[in-house]
Amino acid sequence: MARDPKKTSAEPSEARELVASLDRRRFLEELNRLTQGFASNDGNPGSYACKACVRCANCMFCEGCEACYSSTHCIRCELCNNCTHCVDSKSLHGCAYCVQSENCTSSAYVVFSRNLSDCTYCFGCVGLSKKDFHILNVGFSRVEYFELTARLKKELGIKS
Repeated sequence: MARDPKKTSAEPSEARELVASLDRRRFLEELNRLTQGFASNDGNPGSYACKACVRCANCMFCEGCEACYSSTHCIRCELCNNCTHCVDSKSLHGCAYCVQSENCTSSAYVVFSRNLSDCTYCFGCVGLSKKDFHILNVGFSRVEYFELTARLKKELGIKS
């Protein structure tokens, strides 16, 4: 069953029969072959104008990203899906304008944050859901938030 991992069988019924007849050892060998074939393919299928990206799909205008899907204008992100304008972030889903953040979902304008869901304007927050204008998990008014984060960004050397 040693086929090229990029090619699919001309006869789906033939491939189904081969898979159905695999024993444990042959199944694990085939899985390993597929995994290695994917890991060694650094192409970016369906992507447009991406620079230095590896294994990204359906992305546009990204730079230095790895294994992202359907993201745009992201820089140095990894494993991000449906994101836009994120920088130095990892494992984001449906996020926008995130900087150095991880494991966030449906969040925007978050910086140095982890494990957020449906949050906006959070700075250094962890584990919040449906929160806005928080710094280190403490809520602030909109005006206070922007004043404090401007000072923090300057001290931390973060460009706005």
